[in-house]
Amino acid sequence: MKTITSAQNPFIKSLVQLQEKAKTRKQTGTFLMEGKREIELAVKGGYQLETILFLPELVSVKELKKFNVSDCIEISKEVYQKLAYRDTTEGILAIAKSKSHQLSDLKLSENPLILVAEGIEKPGNIGALLRTADAANIDAVIIANPKSDLYNPNVVRSSVGCLFTNQIALGSTEEVIAYLKKHNIAIYSATLQNSNSYHVENYTTPTALVVGTEATGLTEPWRSESTQNIIIPMQGEIDSMNVSVAAAILLFEAKRQRGF
Repeated sequence: MKTITSAQNPFIKSLVQLQEKAKTRKQTGTFLMEGKREIELAVKGGYQLETILFLPELVSVKELKKFNVSDCIEISKEVYQKLAYRDTTEGILAIAKSKSHQLSDLKLSENPLILVAEGIEKPGNIGALLRTADAANIDAVIIANPKSDLYNPNVVRSSVGCLFTNQIALGSTEEVIAYLKKHNIAIYSATLQNSNSYHVENYTTPTALVVGTEATGLTEPWRSESTQNIIIPMQGEIDSMNVSVAAAILLFEAKRQRGF
């Protein structure tokens, strides 16, 4: 088993680049994650692990065997602190292959419930949306006009592993709308214009609930191509809420109508 003790090691420096640069993740088709739960969920979600790095004082060789990865590297505390993104220390990181996330790869049920999020830029919001989607156990999350790399460390961290538990697809707004229409999935766009209150609509048939950014909302194609625009009535001083909160309200109304 290999051992790396210096944070100046060229391989470790390349992993720092993998953490920090979306371009490097795209070029290599890999990403770095940390934490036992996240790695376990990634394996369960069909992700292929290439390498595991671990602190021997926190993770035993016996624990590593369950991941069935031949390339395991023992690292020093200095190296771990160079690579770890979280304050809490679990002592394990993994390099994994990313997935393609094509719309055509999605496997939907006969009566799908899908969350579409357009143009979400903040990784923390993407992570929160993925947590919400996992909690509601929906068919898929589609990110239209993505503005942030799905494997950004903040997405991985804020999703608490739900990046790996959801079916996720990426595409342009036009591609996503065409996909939904091709599969006869009703589109309910959360927007102010020409909207009905969200709770009066019927989400018991194939449904896509569409949310946009808090600042700019959804682009025009979603407003004009929707089956029905919907709105969450706001009763306070402000006129919008965090996108993950809005998504949760809509998804769980749909789940309530479907009998959970």
